[in-house]
Amino acid sequence: QVQLVESGGGLVQPGGSLRLSCVVSGTSGDFFAYITMAWYRQPPGKAREWVASMSSGGYDGYPPSVKGRFSISRDIAKNTVYLNMNNLKPEDTAIYYCKAVERELWGQGTQVTVSS
Repeated sequence: QVQLVESGGGLVQPGGSLRLSCVVSGTSGDFFAYITMAWYRQPPGKAREWVASMSSGGYDGYPPSVKGRFSISRDIAKNTVYLNMNNLKPEDTAIYYCKAVERELWGQGTQVTVSS
C-alpha cells in the first residue's frame, strides 16, 4: 500500500545543483515519526551505495563523498523527503533511490547525469 515515488532527476553540468523529491503515498500521516528515510545511488556498473539518511527524530547523516554537498530534508505535511545536491560532479552520475528503511521499501529511482 505504501509507495515511494521519486522525481527531480535530469541532466546537469558539473558544479550545478539538483533537488530530488520522494513522495510517500498510501499513509494517513505521521509516517516519518516511525521511519528512517534514506537516499541511495547506483552508478553505472557499480554497486548501490548510501548517500544520506534522516532518522525519525530528524537527525541526518552522510558519507564523506557527499558531506557538505548533499543535504537531506523532509516536509512532514507533504509526506515528502528531499535530497538537495550542490556542486555536482561527474562521479555523482547514478540512479538515485529513496528508501523507507525499516519497511525495506524502495522508490523506482530517478536518473541523475552530471556531464558537460
